[in-house]
Amino acid sequence: MPRPAGQAAVRGRPRTRPVPPVLVALSRLPRPRLTGLGCGVLATVVMVGAAWLCEPMGGAPTLYGVLFILACTAAALWVRPADLICAPVAAPIAFAVGLVTTLGPMAAVTELALRAPWLFGGTATAAGLALLRGIGVAVGRIRRRRRRAAAVRH
Repeated sequence: MPRPAGQAAVRGRPRTRPVPPVLVALSRLPRPRLTGLGCGVLATVVMVGAAWLCEPMGGAPTLYGVLFILACTAAALWVRPADLICAPVAAPIAFAVGLVTTLGPMAAVTELALRAPWLFGGTATAAGLALLRGIGVAVGRIRRRRRRAAAVRH
């Protein structure tokens, strides 16, 4: 039976508290699931665009770093559960490719050293989110096995 907007089912019963409209709107958005390659392409395209955006502003290391962390977050949240390891692997590659496109290879090496905190922060963000999602997938798998085992016993 369909639920009215703003209510979520908890074990077959409607919640007593209404769900905030923001969460209802977010639940209606599509849930993109990228492959490992798609995750890398997304991060790389975003970082190349960020490099081109920051270039007229003298490189804007802070803006580039913030955009990198956002790209890492998007990649880690949108990658398929089977490809979770790809998000933290693709992140530093995308960071470097973005720098190389605007600065060239030699200046990019220097900038990688100077922007290392942003690089480590974004990679750690992607790794942490991928790890949390992986734990969630594993817990869900364990719960499904326990439910199946309990259903077989009864």
